[in-house]
Amino acid sequence: MADKIQFDLVSPAKLLASVAVDMVVVPGAEGDFGAMAQHSPLISTVRPGVIEVHDGGKVIDRVFVAGGFSEVTAERVTVLAEAAYALTDITDAIVAKHQDEAKAAEASASTELERANAQRLAQVAAALEAARK
Repeated sequence: MADKIQFDLVSPAKLLASVAVDMVVVPGAEGDFGAMAQHSPLISTVRPGVIEVHDGGKVIDRVFVAGGFSEVTAERVTVLAEAAYALTDITDAIVAKHQDEAKAAEASASTELERANAQRLAQVAAALEAARK
């Protein structure tokens, strides 16, 4: 039997997943990366996108994350997500809510920090919409 890597997905509210799997593909800031057992240590920011969980030669779960941080060790992948949704839970209402928040933030932005936050919200909304397709 192949070695497994422990995958933990944590949101601000609770532990969303804790499972031993073959591989986890994370949307890192510099591109997607896969982590398997015995992976070299790595810390990365996570961009808005979909985490794919692989086990038994197939994708067993796909979860949208709005961003966050990831730590990989030889035994574990931990993702600390700003927010997370099972792909089956992403509705038109959730996408519209994120799009409206991004538009409102952009319209009211008057400082560089507020414009950067509005851009981040727009990226999350766009990634949410893309994840549904």
